Amino acid sequence: MKFSYQARDKVGQRQMGVIEASSIDAALDILQRYHIFVTTLEEINSKPFYAKKIKIFGGVSAKDLVAFSRQLALMFKAKISLTQSLKTLAEQTRNKNFREKIMVISEEIEGGTPFSQAISRFPETFSSFFVSMVKSGEASGTLSESLIYLADHLEREYQLFSKLKGAMIYPAMIVLVSVGVLFMMMFFVIPNLSKVLVGTGQELPLVTKIVIGMSDLIRNWWWILLIGLPGSLFFLLRYFKTPAGRDFRDRILLKIPLIRTFLRMIFISRFAENLSTLTAGGLPITQSLEITGEIVGNSIYKARIMEIKEEVKQGKKMSTILAKYPNDFPPLLNQMVVVGEKTGTLDQSLLNVVDFYRKEVERTAESLLSLLEPILIVFLGAMVAGLMGSVLLPLYRLTSI
Repeated sequence: MKFSYQARDKVGQRQMGVIEASSIDAALDILQRYHIFVTTLEEINSKPFYAKKIKIFGGVSAKDLVAFSRQLALMFKAKISLTQSLKTLAEQTRNKNFREKIMVISEEIEGGTPFSQAISRFPETFSSFFVSMVKSGEASGTLSESLIYLADHLEREYQLFSKLKGAMIYPAMIVLVSVGVLFMMMFFVIPNLSKVLVGTGQELPLVTKIVIGMSDLIRNWWWILLIGLPGSLFFLLRYFKTPAGRDFRDRILLKIPLIRTFLRMIFISRFAENLSTLTAGGLPITQSLEITGEIVGNSIYKARIMEIKEEVKQGKKMSTILAKYPNDFPPLLNQMVVVGEKTGTLDQSLLNVVDFYRKEVERTAESLLSLLEPILIVFLGAMVAGLMGSVLLPLYRLTSI
């Protein structure tokens, strides 16, 4: 934000200017460092919407956050001050949006704001998990170790989902080609063949009538499809962001064969890793469970974890509660929690579970994709063959008479 100010220096001379800061308090603090006495400080009105720059790709990627966490941990460990570390990272960050946020955080810290409070101003970038780890490090005086835990955790998650995204590129291309082939046939191939069929005067098979009708529908009402499909997708995504929609989506996904096993492994791995990182960072088990429930990524598992948190508050062991849900939390996880509770090394026991399920997720993803690729290719071939067959069948009958 930009602020216009009027002030007087030590000798009483009047000064005017514009200063950029994250808040009016930060702007006042910066001006006071120059030993001038501020008389007026007002925020400059923002530009109208038509004069603002449109930011389409202005978000902070997981890769940016991983690099930020790793580099900040290394610099802080090397005894470089936090503000200096942040300024250095801001200078070398290519993402302008992220650079602005880092500078604002640096200004907040210079003004006396704790690091955890400064980053909590940007929840779309720094999750409750990130903020809680930083807050724990500040309270215990182990911010360097907390930042290293954070960097390791974010890097593991980034590597896992990068592999999954990379593996989905080929199936996505097949689906895109399938849709393209379908529309090309409906727009150009089917209409020309249908003219020949109608000209013969013979009674057309039902499947041929359906294909020709679909072609006419797409050609005549393509603009409705162009508006309707993205619109339906938009409202569906908006619905999934509501509590009821999110619950409905999560329940359906956990009932789909093959996919449900794969998703459960991801959620169990995420549960174990987040809980391990938070407890290793010094957070109490109940607070760790609450944060883990918020970021696990599934409303069903969130409800289970919140129930575990409430029962742990009452003095029950986490392993006893996990045993009540063998379908959601497998015996392997429960046994490792039992070992961790007995030995006082819950964070390390959970990391062993993470290593196992991470490898299982990768193997399952490879198996599913190796099975999905030929299925999609066969589907594409069957779709083209079915469309062509439905139109060529009447021509074949005509030539055989």
